Amino acid sequence: MARTVARVIIDALQDLGVRHVFGVVGDALNPLTDAIRSTEGVEWVGCRHEEAAAFAAGAQSQLSGSLGVCMGTVGPGAVHLLNGLYDAAKSRTPVLAIAGQVPLTEVGNDYFQEVDNDLLFRDVAVFRATVTSPDQMPRLLESAVRAAISDSGVAVLTVPGDLGDQEISDDRPARFPRTRPVTRPDEPGILEAAELINAADKVTLLVGRGARQAREEVLTLAERTAAPMVLTLKAKEGFEADNDYQVGQTGLIGNPAAARALDGCDLLVMLGTDFPYRDWYPTDCKVVQIDVQERNLGRRIPLDAGLAGDVGATLRALLPHLNEGAGRDREHLESARKEFTHWQAGQAKLADPSHDKRLTGRLRRALDNPGHDIRPEALAAAVNELADQDAVFTSDTGMATVWLSRFVTMHGERRLLGSYNLGSMANAMPQALGAQLWAPERQVIAFCGDGGLSMLLGDLMTIKTHRLPVKLVVFDNRRLGMVKLEQEQAGLVEFGTELDNPDFAAVANALGLTGIRVTDPATLHDSVRRALSTPGPVLLDVLTNPQELAVPGKPTAQQGWGFAIAKLKETLQSKES
Repeated sequence: MARTVARVIIDALQDLGVRHVFGVVGDALNPLTDAIRSTEGVEWVGCRHEEAAAFAAGAQSQLSGSLGVCMGTVGPGAVHLLNGLYDAAKSRTPVLAIAGQVPLTEVGNDYFQEVDNDLLFRDVAVFRATVTSPDQMPRLLESAVRAAISDSGVAVLTVPGDLGDQEISDDRPARFPRTRPVTRPDEPGILEAAELINAADKVTLLVGRGARQAREEVLTLAERTAAPMVLTLKAKEGFEADNDYQVGQTGLIGNPAAARALDGCDLLVMLGTDFPYRDWYPTDCKVVQIDVQERNLGRRIPLDAGLAGDVGATLRALLPHLNEGAGRDREHLESARKEFTHWQAGQAKLADPSHDKRLTGRLRRALDNPGHDIRPEALAAAVNELADQDAVFTSDTGMATVWLSRFVTMHGERRLLGSYNLGSMANAMPQALGAQLWAPERQVIAFCGDGGLSMLLGDLMTIKTHRLPVKLVVFDNRRLGMVKLEQEQAGLVEFGTELDNPDFAAVANALGLTGIRVTDPATLHDSVRRALSTPGPVLLDVLTNPQELAVPGKPTAQQGWGFAIAKLKETLQSKES
């Protein structure tokens, strides 16, 4: 008996090992969701918003290294997928989005809810196509999945509402690639890079996510070159723990040690990173870059040697050509590590809930905290202390990510997700949703901004419906905190950033989750312990100080002057009102 278009798609997903399909049901998807209903091992996860579905699918893909799948029905349903799909595309992770379409006979007639999906997804997808005949299956599906996997990107397959239940003539199972090639540069490129590294006195490594599968090779390179290791945020997972070379992050969330390690080197070696912020790169040094994506080579900074290939395979070819490190001056490494240790000690003091009481003078007035709100540093540090060794963390874009980057350590088997390339709001909760379904036995903790959580608040019901034991930690400062900081650093009065929040814990309780609200610094530690140990989904709503600062690793005089001017303006405005 011939199979239908919908059955071919769902059987193929089952064969690929896809366990969850995220989306919102709708008419054009009915044949597909009905096929899921009768398929063992593939679960339909009905979300309240398609954006959350796409974020959840992307999270599963990043954690598993395999294909994530989401669906959106005709018109608005498909449109709502876009933001989460852009996040997957920017994160370079394979996601298949199946989008509904109006009946094929109505396409092009401005039919109710009709949207040109092939045009809509043109920028975000490495592959996009509309099924116009059952006889295109399973070939069109195979092309979509192969493109998503081989290009580590988004593929969009559009299925008109009247084609999903039509039978196909080529009744064979879909076939997909099971292995991926490992590449390395040719020998002349290896020798060119080795010569530059051997000739350098002060080497600094900038290590990104693309090097995470090559930890031992990267550590050997650091030892051989006596190089401090600056980590991108995505490289915290895999390189932060048990690493005597790492000096944390650079950029706006970074620290002075990382900034100095970059500025003080005469050779920068970039490993698996496309770190985008050019202002934070050194300006007077030679540069070697290794990246599996050739198009990334030299995109951020001019190179003296660019090697296209897998970081692990490339380093295994490169290391035998490097001089032993016994005679190399280690002052560059040791001074960076010393400064990093000093900075960490200062950060630990900020995590003391009573820190504000010790401030005096102008600084205390600038950080005025009349409500005695909780220090966000203290909240992040408490979660770090009490979380499991294999916890999965997600973080919203903005201040929640700053506190996670500085106070949560990725030791043990901990994993980390965030919208670190797209920089979207509202990602932490839906990514945690996908993560918890991926690993139901592990602790999943979302660092949520109050603004981000508010955007997709409805999908708390998805967490409740599926009884997912996600722990949502809300940094409730009643602000769009990063925007507030950006405005003040530019000398502008804070405007448009204040949020009229509800009691998020009460909202959670009303929705059937456990809600815990924390307003007293003295109860913070016990409240975090209770939240992490309570079975089922928990929302921990912590009122944090909206005036808390996050000083970048290399602050400028212009930023400091701008902040002072902004605070003066705000004070005068307050007196006038």
